[in-house]
Amino acid sequence: MNKHVLLVDGMALLFRAFYATAMNNNFMINSKGTPTNAIHGFIRHLLTATNTFQPSHVICCWDMGSHTFRNDLYSEYKANRGAPPEELIPQFDLVKEVTEAMDIPNVGVKGFEADDCIGTLALTYQREADVTILTGDQDILQLLDDGVRVALLKKGYGNYDVYESDRFLEEKGITPKQMIDLKAMMGDSSDNYPGVRGVGEKTALKLLINHGSLDAILDNLDTLTTAQKTKFENDLEMIHLSRKLAEIHCQAGVTCDLNDAEFNMNRERVIEKFNELEFKRLGEYV
Repeated sequence: MNKHVLLVDGMALLFRAFYATAMNNNFMINSKGTPTNAIHGFIRHLLTATNTFQPSHVICCWDMGSHTFRNDLYSEYKANRGAPPEELIPQFDLVKEVTEAMDIPNVGVKGFEADDCIGTLALTYQREADVTILTGDQDILQLLDDGVRVALLKKGYGNYDVYESDRFLEEKGITPKQMIDLKAMMGDSSDNYPGVRGVGEKTALKLLINHGSLDAILDNLDTLTTAQKTKFENDLEMIHLSRKLAEIHCQAGVTCDLNDAEFNMNRERVIEKFNELEFKRLGEYV
């Protein structure tokens, strides 16, 4: 049987699950006074995905603190994001207990984001397995490759936008790897880095399709319009920095033996954990 590894962006699932119910102040506080809404939604997303994609192996990747090498490169990186809501904080550790009860390895390393861990593991496994990345974060589309596809979570449960390299190229007109150069030019407001001020996605995409790479654009600034050339010249330093911030780092030094990631839940153990958290109906998904 072909190995099929599901790499789960734990942070993306947890945050999505939290905000889906937090908007209505529904934090699902149990008898111990612990909010559990994010964990509950996370489990539903995870089990729905394993039922949909039928992986042979599952690994969950996490951020390990908010400070990463990107903050060392650029102090303003993600500085626009506030602290996590207090109802979410106790759920960070609890959710990992749940994945452990499901015999799913938790992977993360200080100084790197979950994306970097996913990229590192995808690169490691793609020679011996099919890899599906489960996330809500479009940045991960840069990892699309032979044997690596991305399932983007859509609204609700069980709705996915599944990308493979061919579809990405057909839709965007660029390869997944060129997405790094695209983001270097247009910046990323959610991660709080500017790229080239005044250059949006439409212009960046057109330039990238015409020239093939950011380096080629920079080597041929004289072929741009006067306004475009000025914008690039004014932000040369930031372009190179933005490219480093945009690129998922696929040498994050994380490993996980696939033998430890075989997806074979002990139903009794899982139900016991669900009961401990006072989840009454989640057992039907196991």
